[in-house]
Amino acid sequence: MNVMSRRNLLAGAAALTVGSTVWTAATAQAAKAYTWQTVPFGGGGFVDGFLYHPKEKGLLYARTDVGGAYRFDPQAKGWTSLTDFLGPDDADLMGVLAMALDPNDPSKLYMACGEYLGEWARDGAVLCSGDRGSTWSITALPAGVKLGGNADGRGTGERLIVHPADGATLVLGTSQDGLFVSRNAGKAFTRVDGLPIKRISLVLMEGAGQALYVGSAEDQGGLYKSSDGGATFALMKGLPNFIPQRAALDVDGNLYVTLSNGRAPWGGDNGAVYRLDAKGGEWQDISPMKPGGGNPNFAYCGLDISGQKPGTLVVSTMNRWATHDDIYLSRDGGKHWKPLGPQSRHDPAGYPWLVDYLKGEDWMGHWIADVKIDPFNPASLIYGTGYGLWMTWNLDQIDGNGDLHFEFIQKGFEETAVLDLASPPAGATVYAAMGDVAGAGWDDAAQPPKAGLFRPNSESNLSVDFAALAPEYVVRTSDPAATNGYFSTDGGLSWRPFPTTPHKRQNAKGEWQNAGRISISAKGTSLLWLPDKEGAFFSRDMGKTWSASKGVAASDRSLSGTSDRAVDGVFYIHDRLNNAVLISVDAGASFQPVIKGLPKIEGWQGSQIVATPGRMRDIWLALPQGLFHSADEKTPLANVKGVDAAWLVALGAAPAGQTYPSAFLYGKVKGRAGIWRSDDVGQTWLRVNDDLHQFGALRAMAADPLEFGTVYIGPHGRGVMVGRPARA
Repeated sequence: MNVMSRRNLLAGAAALTVGSTVWTAATAQAAKAYTWQTVPFGGGGFVDGFLYHPKEKGLLYARTDVGGAYRFDPQAKGWTSLTDFLGPDDADLMGVLAMALDPNDPSKLYMACGEYLGEWARDGAVLCSGDRGSTWSITALPAGVKLGGNADGRGTGERLIVHPADGATLVLGTSQDGLFVSRNAGKAFTRVDGLPIKRISLVLMEGAGQALYVGSAEDQGGLYKSSDGGATFALMKGLPNFIPQRAALDVDGNLYVTLSNGRAPWGGDNGAVYRLDAKGGEWQDISPMKPGGGNPNFAYCGLDISGQKPGTLVVSTMNRWATHDDIYLSRDGGKHWKPLGPQSRHDPAGYPWLVDYLKGEDWMGHWIADVKIDPFNPASLIYGTGYGLWMTWNLDQIDGNGDLHFEFIQKGFEETAVLDLASPPAGATVYAAMGDVAGAGWDDAAQPPKAGLFRPNSESNLSVDFAALAPEYVVRTSDPAATNGYFSTDGGLSWRPFPTTPHKRQNAKGEWQNAGRISISAKGTSLLWLPDKEGAFFSRDMGKTWSASKGVAASDRSLSGTSDRAVDGVFYIHDRLNNAVLISVDAGASFQPVIKGLPKIEGWQGSQIVATPGRMRDIWLALPQGLFHSADEKTPLANVKGVDAAWLVALGAAPAGQTYPSAFLYGKVKGRAGIWRSDDVGQTWLRVNDDLHQFGALRAMAADPLEFGTVYIGPHGRGVMVGRPARA
């Protein structure tokens, strides 16, 4: 049997009960220092903005919609995450709507952060750094002001700027609450009353602050100008009724703007590029291609100007699905254009998922919201897509017939949404179910996955599980797969779709429901599927047929379930409707309460139930009110002392000389949030992360059953990360 290279596929409880220690922490004290590293996959998310510092060579930043912000390392051709310090209470600040640099002080960096615009969302904030993003202070915006870093319109900008002649003055355009100004370097913001719009797409300041331009993201669009420091604004005439996406001024004061009839990235199937001459006159339409009229429908978004080569500018199309998006370059201020696509050569070879994703085609990508030319090297260009970023250092080749080479520079830059993790005792080192790009199984957590890619990789995978006593059997759920899931009989090297599915994508009200979570029994003979809000279903023939499980009521929230990891055909479900744990001993056909009287979960809070490898009916339950554990059928489910809240729990290799697995907790211990490890069945807990490594909010966690102390986490838009005790 072909297997992944790290582990041989084994069956039997013996492989599960004793951890094979690769390296250990000699004492609990020694384990306090953990190292955290990205498990390389290669992007997968929307990169929607870049900033070069105009006066320091090589100082480049990138922002994302859910994965925070990064600083580029030119020597290593890699990226450093700047937002890992954000804790669970500030996780929504991983959505970066805008960035700003002080043009006169390279150490200063500002970010406007917040993910969503609903009343339930966290209020927005401005993050301020005086050391290039190494440390931060957080300034809360006035109550009720939201920023949509992951809302429609996030691809435009920038909306935050530092006054070029006064580093203490910042101007912020918000998603739906108008314009704000700070006079004390971001320590506080007040509303600007002279602007008659609420939704803002960009802000731009001319020269030393003589004029302020503000783009309207209202449906009618428009560009506003203030010549009196923001006291009053006037709508600039001559532009079509489109939303300004990005704007720039060249060294001569000529103003350029890209336009769309929607809010990037989703909205927009019509648009243009316009120029206003600094010497006066009317706006000119300088669009490289006009949408419609025989051409595809699309809009424009990205825009940049080279300071070293006068007349050089680039613009990007948006939502040109029919013929793919492209970037156009002009050397004469927009009079003539040349597309980059026909001469571009993209190299995805270092990332197998991307090779598979592109399917042998060579195209610029989609959702090209931003493109920037290096201010110190006009031959260097970077642009973002919906799945990562590309860089070139030979842009000058476009002037002739040479090839324009792009590299997928994603080292350290992982913006995938990990929705589930599993680490088996044989086969893959770790499996990850991911949104949008399916996921993978890694045989080496230090290298991008090769043999273990989940396919098709254009789907969202919601869960993944393996048979504890026969780990060659692996299952996963997937949207929008035809039967909503797949199974593997060779440890994830190959996959087949389930023959049928019990899942209904829409309920009686027409509301969409996701595929939910799936569990496989200890020896792989039965499956338990918990589709979103649909109850439970079981199969004894690997998905050929499904039947509803008796004793499980459909809930308006997702259910949490698992298989017993020692006895085949036994499953558990946390019943949040009746505040109970249910058990099935007939392969999921029927469930009955085995534990009652649990705390009630309110609202959208979740739960997780986990069974201990190699031990019959030894279960852990993570609830917002704490962590609960029952060692066997004779032991009541008891609240683990000292744990105030439990969001995720995972079980990994036992410490040297012991047989019970180490427990990892993502939650609060004695009021302190963090990632914790217990080597004594929950009696004491050691925090294994620190305040600089909180990663927003974790969505998934798995502990390695063979390497003591090793834990895999799925942070907020940061891909898969691995934590290990630091070597002495």
